[in-house]
Amino acid sequence: MNLDKIISGFFIILALTLNFGFFYGDPTDIAHHNRFELFAAIIVNLLATIYKLGDKTHLGAVLLATSLVADIQLIAAASVWALGAYVTEMDTEMVTTIVSLSGGALLANIVSVILFTGDVIKSKR
Repeated sequence: MNLDKIISGFFIILALTLNFGFFYGDPTDIAHHNRFELFAAIIVNLLATIYKLGDKTHLGAVLLATSLVADIQLIAAASVWALGAYVTEMDTEMVTTIVSLSGGALLANIVSVILFTGDVIKSKR
C-alpha cells in the first residue's frame, strides 16, 4: 500500500464529508450550520491541498485546482460569516451566501473525490 495515497485519500474524503455536514440543512437558518464545522472543513481542505502539492502529474494539477477552489470558497464563506457576526447584522441573505459558497466548495470536493477514485481504479498494482 502507498501510505501517501492513503493519507491523501483520507483528507480528500474527510474534506468532502465535513463540507457536506456543514452544507446540509435549511439554507436560510444559521442554526442549521455550525461554525466549528465550517472551521474544521477549512482546516481539512487546506491539509488536503498541501498533500496534493507533491503530485506532478496532469491529474495532480486538476486535483490541486479543485482543492484550491474549495479552499477559496470556504474561506470566503467564513469571511462572510465574520462580516455578518461582527460588522453587520446576520440576515437571511448572508446566511444563504455562506451556504451557497460552501455548496460550491462541496461540488469541488465531489469532483476531487471522483477524480481521485478514478485514478485509484485506473492505477496498476
